[in-house]
Amino acid sequence: MLLAIDCGNTNTVFSIWDGTQFLATWRIATDHKRTADEYHVWLSTLLSLTRIEARITEAVISSTVPRVVFNLRVLCNRYYDCRPLVVGKPECRLPVAPRVDQGTTVGPDRLVNTVAGYHLHGGNLIVVDFGTATTFDVVDADGAYIGGVIAPGVNLSLEALHMAAAALPHVDVTKPPHAIGTNTVACIQSGVYWGYIGLVEGIVRQIRLERYAPMKVIATGGLAPLFDQGFDLFDKVEDDLTMQGLVLIHQYNKELE
Repeated sequence: MLLAIDCGNTNTVFSIWDGTQFLATWRIATDHKRTADEYHVWLSTLLSLTRIEARITEAVISSTVPRVVFNLRVLCNRYYDCRPLVVGKPECRLPVAPRVDQGTTVGPDRLVNTVAGYHLHGGNLIVVDFGTATTFDVVDADGAYIGGVIAPGVNLSLEALHMAAAALPHVDVTKPPHAIGTNTVACIQSGVYWGYIGLVEGIVRQIRLERYAPMKVIATGGLAPLFDQGFDLFDKVEDDLTMQGLVLIHQYNKELE
């Protein structure tokens, strides 16, 4: 079985793939101080609670936080007797190499989303990922990552607003019933929600103009379904796009051995 690990700036996701499907998926707060032993206790406890008999023999990791990779490697080596494949490292091959400016380091999460997006929907694609940052990944006709856009994430924007303006409360992200808020919380929710609807619409429109081609738009990330309510922003919302990409990259590298 394959242990797929996606480490983001806020959360780290662990999924177990049995060759045909994901048996389970769990999240834990990202913390570079967390040791391999702590990961193992947490993971083995969840496996026991869900009564999943997982004999993990392989692992693949994508991490936007370099400092956590060492302990994740130790976890795989010590407890599962395997050397994990780490996306972005020289030993990890991609089906199609990214085409960006020389010397540019592309985030592993963006490479993984590109592979999965192309596999599921083909080329000429925009992948919108609602994470700590809201990213737009542009996938060429042959499946290559060719660049994109990085904007502040929804929750990050809310936190920054709360920290910079002492009188404004921290609010949850939700779709407001009206654009015009009649209280402070409703005003903030409206600004964030409709502001990000406009952000997505505007960036997608500009990318399409620059590409001179019809482009599908798919979304992923925890807040993607929220922004898909009653709008035609996305052709599809893929909840586990990153995990699917990790499995595909692992399979591709196994085939090259």
